Amino acid sequence: MIRIGIIIGSTRPGRNGDQVARWVRDLAAEHAGTAADFELVDLQDYALPLLDEAIPASRAPGRQPHTQRWAKRIASYNAYIVVTPEYNTAPPASLTNAIDHLYEEWGGKPVGYVGYGIFGAVMAVQKLRAQAGVLRMADIGPQVALSLREDFANFADFRPQEPHTAEVHRLVDELLAWARALGPLRAASRTVYQKVS
Repeated sequence: MIRIGIIIGSTRPGRNGDQVARWVRDLAAEHAGTAADFELVDLQDYALPLLDEAIPASRAPGRQPHTQRWAKRIASYNAYIVVTPEYNTAPPASLTNAIDHLYEEWGGKPVGYVGYGIFGAVMAVQKLRAQAGVLRMADIGPQVALSLREDFANFADFRPQEPHTAEVHRLVDELLAWARALGPLRAASRTVYQKVS
């Protein structure tokens, strides 16, 4: 079975990301049925410090216990859905930091995005897409952009509009197709990375 991690990118007190991520998980699981397993991955559960590895992740796996714990979890998935807000046109520092802790664990896997913010976090997602390319990830086209004005009551109570359900379904369908197609590439990438490191 394909395993998909739904990453909650914000650790801010009072965040909206956990509501959005649970909604995505429930819609995705219902739509995909037995084709995939969807799990929430909450950055709050990892309390990663600012990157504290002496050697870049692209050159060697991290040695700190918190990095190894994070790496084990991320490596267990075949694909990801990143749920992100937008802070000053960028993704949260907590999300960027968590991504930067790893390298090989991300490679050869597809990633989709669900953004929420005044304008649906579209600028934050564009920056994440650029980062995904460097990490050798396949960032898929379908994207869900949730507006704080239209999909949240009082900017806090999540009430997504109905058209977003179909958007999540399209994202899941393409993510699963890419996850299946990239299976051989993931195996080859692991072999190359092990030889280099």
